[in-house]
Amino acid sequence: MLTAAPRGTKDILPDQIYKWQFVEKKFRAMCEKYGFREIRTPMFEHTELFNRGVGDSTDIVEKEMYTFDDRGHRSLTLKPEGTSPAVRAFVENKLFAEVQPVKMFYETPCFRYEKPQAGRLREFHQFGIEVFGTPDMLSDAEVICFAGDFLQEMGVKNTRLEINSVGCPECRARYRKKLQDFLRPRFDELSETSKDRFDRNPMRILDSKSEIDQQIAEGAPMMIDNLCDSCRTAFEDLKANLDAMGMEYTVNPLIVRGLDYYTKTAFEFVSTGIGAQSTVCGGGRYDHLIEEIGGPEVPGVGFGLGIERLLLLMEENGYVIPEPDRTDVFIAFMGDQAKREGLSILHRLRQAGVRGEMDTLARKVKGQFKYANRLHAKYTVMIGDEEIEKGIVQLKDMDAHAQQEVRLEDLIDTIRENLGC
Repeated sequence: MLTAAPRGTKDILPDQIYKWQFVEKKFRAMCEKYGFREIRTPMFEHTELFNRGVGDSTDIVEKEMYTFDDRGHRSLTLKPEGTSPAVRAFVENKLFAEVQPVKMFYETPCFRYEKPQAGRLREFHQFGIEVFGTPDMLSDAEVICFAGDFLQEMGVKNTRLEINSVGCPECRARYRKKLQDFLRPRFDELSETSKDRFDRNPMRILDSKSEIDQQIAEGAPMMIDNLCDSCRTAFEDLKANLDAMGMEYTVNPLIVRGLDYYTKTAFEFVSTGIGAQSTVCGGGRYDHLIEEIGGPEVPGVGFGLGIERLLLLMEENGYVIPEPDRTDVFIAFMGDQAKREGLSILHRLRQAGVRGEMDTLARKVKGQFKYANRLHAKYTVMIGDEEIEKGIVQLKDMDAHAQQEVRLEDLIDTIRENLGC
């Protein structure tokens, strides 16, 4: 139907957009405080970027991407997440030649074909930050602390921080064999998805939603118990940094994240308040992603946060986002001459930085005042042909219900003074 939005998408209407603008402004302020600069990447990328970066064994690549061929027979994909495009931009624009680390943030729509649910649509919106160029666990702790500070500022209380280490390619290769040896005796009982992952990425079996897979994986060896010395030292360093920042956390060895590019640090802020999908914010370190897509050996760390989920959590926590005033001054008029004069006043008010409105539906004076109330106008200017002859107007304070007579030549200055602008 032409009048129905596609399944899994949602309009953000004018009477709701102020909530989005509020959290966007807060996120930008937090980014400025932490020293992050904005990047904007295209809505779609070459499909190979996500195949190589996200990983062809992930649900995103296997089931969820919106992929199409353009007229030049090139395979393109609407971006399902924000990190890979940021990495591609980092490489293409040679930002690795700048002073490191490079710290960037983004606000972007993302697209995944999945069953719509609370807080997650097929077109959803994401905040994200990325730090490129440093292997130090100070950056991991800073990224995690940023997420925690932002959630706290947004009034989100019912979350907990869970952390894990998913190791590096060296220790993961040894762990991979150990995990496969554990799972192999019951391979035939695994779900089809997990059978497919058995050779490519068996660690993802631990993250399976299938009940039988979860039963089979019970008691399986954990990556965190099989870390190499370097990864173990890094994880202990991360915990020490979080302790120094006063960040409470739980070590959850089952966190593997849904993207193949993670190394070492993986973390999630989780909540039980918005349905089965409990992850509010997730991220981690990806020391080889830049190499994987053709760049130099540069490490990275970051996170992504769904805006729809954030707004749901804020509402559940009783956070009331203040609705902004829409109108400073409403011009009410009576008569054709007054209409022309009112239009002139309205234009001059707007030029002076005042938010003004005027009736365009030929309402009677009583109807105009009702409209001014619906717009929550702070002041109403009443002007008629008789007032124009005298060179005066009536200025009404809508909250105080007080009215004063003001000379036309003084009106703009009087209104600006009353508004404090």
